[in-house]
Amino acid sequence: MFTDVTPATLFQLKQKGHTIVDVRSPKEFEEATIPGAINIPLFSNNERATVGTAYKHEGQEMAKNVGLEIFSKKLPAFIEEFSQLKTPITVFCWRGGMRSKTAASVVDLMDIPISRLTGGIKAYHEWNIEQLNTLYLPPLIVLNGHTGNGKTHILHQLKEEGYPVIDLEGMANHRGSIFGHIGLEPSNQRTFDLLLGEALIKYKDEPFILLEGESSRIGKVIIPDRFYQHKETSPQLFLNLPIAERVRNILVDYSPQDYHNQFVESFRLIKRRIHTPVAHATEQALVNRDYPAVVENLLLYYYDPRYTYSTTCSENLITPIDALSVEDAKEKVKQFLSSKHSIHNRLLY
Repeated sequence: MFTDVTPATLFQLKQKGHTIVDVRSPKEFEEATIPGAINIPLFSNNERATVGTAYKHEGQEMAKNVGLEIFSKKLPAFIEEFSQLKTPITVFCWRGGMRSKTAASVVDLMDIPISRLTGGIKAYHEWNIEQLNTLYLPPLIVLNGHTGNGKTHILHQLKEEGYPVIDLEGMANHRGSIFGHIGLEPSNQRTFDLLLGEALIKYKDEPFILLEGESSRIGKVIIPDRFYQHKETSPQLFLNLPIAERVRNILVDYSPQDYHNQFVESFRLIKRRIHTPVAHATEQALVNRDYPAVVENLLLYYYDPRYTYSTTCSENLITPIDALSVEDAKEKVKQFLSSKHSIHNRLLY
């Protein structure tokens, strides 16, 4: 017989490589799921709607019968999908009800090691929010600086080298600017909270966590206030790269030539906030597809002034880091970390 596991236990199992399967419909899975889960749905979107209609108009028993009739036809294929997975496996649905119970029961009959998440993704999300609200927050070190200084690239490289890093923009799937959604599908709040909560649990015993300076909102999501306030009162490494290097970084990150129309649409949203002659020149550069000129104008006359105006961090928390390139800046960040936290004496995982 399959066993039930709590949200806290499931998190621990995930860290050990446990396979997590969301048996809800594809639409539910796309809206939000437990990070790392794969989707093997009991019902398609239309089939779920059919079962729901039966429940609404004819009651629970009829809904069960309709669901059983639909599922029985796809049972062999369903089990075959599970047989291809790395075991052990944990399944979940919305509340830990009939869908996950059915999935766990039939897979268990095939002697495939399987368990079920108690309370489903709803319980996991509630547990995750509790961690966000109560978990000890390690010291933060914030990479800050004007747009295009390569902060995200540096974080990614440091994470690959074993440093504890939280990538807020990656979790939001948004680059944090008016153009930040282009080429991406921004996360919703539930997905962001799950990713952030899991990261904080993972790093709770670290001496510090590295992250990028962000406003309280990134795309569609809002950083939980407790964590945001902690970030605002943490040491800030203020990166400063030459304007030409910043332009190059942005052109690589945003690929405006591949999303020309979206860039034009986004520019029109901020055009009125830019000094008129500069706005006209930038608009003409867009027409000519002169993207380096567009980016340089936006940096000098829109993003840099706004960034300076919005920076409220206490000066005694700021350490300036002047560098010629992203790689140079990364090495100087590492030097700072080494001097402040003796990283060279700590075995990074």
